Amino acid sequence: MGAVSLKIGDGTARFKRATLYSSAVNFLMLLSVLTTNLFAFYAFTSSPTDRHSHPLHLPHKNISVISEQLSLILTQIDFSQKKLAQMEKELLGYQTIDLSRPNIATELKIFLQHHPLPLGKDSRTGISEMVASVGHSCEKSVDLLSQYMNYKLNGPCPDDWNLGQKLILRGCEPLPRRRCFAKSIPKVGLLQSFPISLWKNVSDKVLSWSGLGCKNLDCLNGKKLNRDCAGCFDLVNGFENQRFIKARSKIDFLIDEVIALGSGGIRTGFDLGGGGGTFAARMAERNVTVVTSTLNIDAPFSEFIAARGVFPLYMSLEHRFPFFDNVFDMIHAGSGLNVGGRPEKLEFLMFDIDRVLRVGGLFWLDNFYCAGDETKRALTRLIERFGYKKLKWVVGEKMNGSGKSEVYLSAVLQKPVRV
Repeated sequence: MGAVSLKIGDGTARFKRATLYSSAVNFLMLLSVLTTNLFAFYAFTSSPTDRHSHPLHLPHKNISVISEQLSLILTQIDFSQKKLAQMEKELLGYQTIDLSRPNIATELKIFLQHHPLPLGKDSRTGISEMVASVGHSCEKSVDLLSQYMNYKLNGPCPDDWNLGQKLILRGCEPLPRRRCFAKSIPKVGLLQSFPISLWKNVSDKVLSWSGLGCKNLDCLNGKKLNRDCAGCFDLVNGFENQRFIKARSKIDFLIDEVIALGSGGIRTGFDLGGGGGTFAARMAERNVTVVTSTLNIDAPFSEFIAARGVFPLYMSLEHRFPFFDNVFDMIHAGSGLNVGGRPEKLEFLMFDIDRVLRVGGLFWLDNFYCAGDETKRALTRLIERFGYKKLKWVVGEKMNGSGKSEVYLSAVLQKPVRV
C-alpha cells in the first residue's frame, strides 16, 4: 500500500499509507471472515455420530447453527464498527450534539450535519469529514441554542442578539452561523469621518437599543457600568477625553510614556474589555492599530466602538483569542482581567495573553482592582512565573463611590526571550 499523488488544479490530493483507524478496520474484517469460515467448517465436520444416527435432521441442524453464528458475527461487526467510529471521533477531538432530541430547530440540524470530504480522509489533517464549529458547552444549552436557530430562512433575523450573548456567556462560543439577514440600522449621514470620529459624541440613532434598560447615551452616562466605564460614552464633557494623557493618581500611566518603553516599536495592540474604546482611539492617534474585545453588557459597546472608527471584537474572555502566536506589540488590560476570582481561569487567560504577545512586547496592566491581599499576591506570583521584566510596577489606593478605599495595581511588563 504505497503513496499516490493526484494532481488537481494547483493542489495535490495525497493518499498515504493506511492510518491506524483504517488498519484496525481491515484487521477486523479479516478476522470476521476467518471466524465465519471456521464456524462453517466446524458446523459441517462436527458430530459424525449424529450424522449417522439422524440423517434426516442433519441439514436442518447445520443450517440452524450456521445462521445463529452468522447472526452473532454480524452483530459483533456492527458493534465494533460503531466503537471504532466513536474512537475516531474522540481522537479527532469533537463530539456531536444529540439532534434526536425533541424540538430541535431544523436549521440547527442542517448546520451541524457532518459533510464527508469528497476525496476521503485528508492525509495532512487526519479528518474525513467537515464538522461545524460550535462551542462544546452548547450541549448544556440546547434549548436556548435551538431557539436561537429557529428563524425564517432567507428572511430577517429575529432581534435576539441578547439571546446570542446569553449563550456566549454560558460558554456556547462560537455560535453557529445563521441563514438570515441581521437587523440593520441606517447610518448614512450620521457617522463622522475618521479621525474626527474618535472624539465626537456618537448619535443615539446609530446604536441598537433593543434588550437594554437605557434607550439613549445620556442614560448610560449617568451610570457606572463597570470599573473601566463610568461616563465613558461622553467623549466631550466628561473625563473620557483626558484618559491616558492626564493622570489622576500615581497608578494612572501616560500612554506616551508606556509606548516609549517598547523595544522595536509599537504598531499593533489588543485591549481586553476596553470599555468605550478610548485606549484604541488614543493609540489610533499614534498610528497604532488596536483591536478591542467587547461584549454588550448593559450597553451597546460594540456599535459605539465601531462608530468611533476603531475595531471591536465581539467575544468573551473565556474564548481562546482568535489570533496567531506572537502577533501583538502590546496588550492592555484593566478590570477586564478579573475573571471572577477564579485562579485557574486567570492562569488560562494569562497563558493566552502570553501566546499572542511577541517577545519584547509590553503587557500593560492598568488599574487592576485587587479585591484583597490574597488576590494581589496570587496575581504577583502568576506574573513572576512568566518571567516578565517589570518596567513599571505601582500599587495604590483609590476611593470608590461609597467613600471606601480600594487597592489597585498598575504595571508595565515586558515579555522575555525563552529558550
